[in-house]
Amino acid sequence: MTAVLVVDDDTQLLRALRIHLSARGYEVHTAVTGKGAVRAAEEHEIDVVVLDLGLPDLDGTEVITALRASTTVPIIVLSARADSGDKVRALDRGADDYVTKPFGVDELMARLRAAVRRAATVPENGPIDAGELTIDLAAKLVRRSGEEVHLTPTEWSLLDLLVRNRGRLVGRKQLLREVWGPVERKETSYLRVYMAQLRRKLERDPAHPEHLITEAGMGYRFRA
Repeated sequence: MTAVLVVDDDTQLLRALRIHLSARGYEVHTAVTGKGAVRAAEEHEIDVVVLDLGLPDLDGTEVITALRASTTVPIIVLSARADSGDKVRALDRGADDYVTKPFGVDELMARLRAAVRRAATVPENGPIDAGELTIDLAAKLVRRSGEEVHLTPTEWSLLDLLVRNRGRLVGRKQLLREVWGPVERKETSYLRVYMAQLRRKLERDPAHPEHLITEAGMGYRFRA
């Protein structure tokens, strides 16, 4: 049974999500504060987190940072903040997806399933050397100049797909479908944000990438 931690200080929303998730077979844990969320993640085996940013004690981005210190489970932000700056900050801190309130329950469930599916994927390829990068897909480990680089589960899914198809163009539609699922086929902004994050983490000069190459109007390619 997949365990979900839902963090929101709106008790009515919390109750509704508990009902919907439980009806779909999830084990549900809840918290109404940031500190409570961190404590719940320590006390229970959690597979995915659904997190509001506007908590009474801590900002949600602080909670993401605290969770990322001890876990790599997917974190889906569920927030009324629609500003792109809030989305980028949450993703930079380690969130894997961002859903804006008000939201559709079916969409949230689809994103949750996709996040859990991505996190459970076990690649088969061995280590790959690409300049100063060493990428081990099976171990979900990447080093840059010998130093380990932390990637979120979504960043891993994107890198995994590109590396498995190294040298070949991977179209935007394929990336969106395989990384985010069918509900995200038109959300090309997701790709731009995550590719920028990957380049900051992996490229020597993110403005002039050597490995994560953009093919204008078509998609991306990993060049070893």
